[in-house]
Amino acid sequence: MLVRGLLFLLALILLAATAEAGKNKKEKVKKDGSDCEDWRWGPCVPNSKDCGVGYREGTCKDESKKLKCKIPCNWKKKFGADCKYKFESWGGCSAQTGVKTRSGILKKALYNAQCEEIVYVTKPCSSKIKSKSKGQ
Repeated sequence: MLVRGLLFLLALILLAATAEAGKNKKEKVKKDGSDCEDWRWGPCVPNSKDCGVGYREGTCKDESKKLKCKIPCNWKKKFGADCKYKFESWGGCSAQTGVKTRSGILKKALYNAQCEEIVYVTKPCSSKIKSKSKGQ
């Protein structure tokens, strides 16, 4: 009888532990204790130069806070690192301008960033002719 009681108690503890671990993250209490839900976030501002680690400032009513952020150093697009786009393949090379173009459609705007729905990017045409043959 004592063994049965201990097994029941052990099963109850395991059940409680798995139920606690399976809770949705949204149900957990906020770490910062803020009740504000309408945060407005500014752009990521690098600590030095134009890329790398920096901070993003947010405001909500009379509250403000900073979050760490990072702009990759290979991300120097005019439309910013907070706007994510799905790009088409590069178009053909224009003989008049010497550049090729492609467009991107907005996929996601992080931190409520003001993003354009469609962007166009260009790059110079390659002067090299790519060979499709493989080494023999």
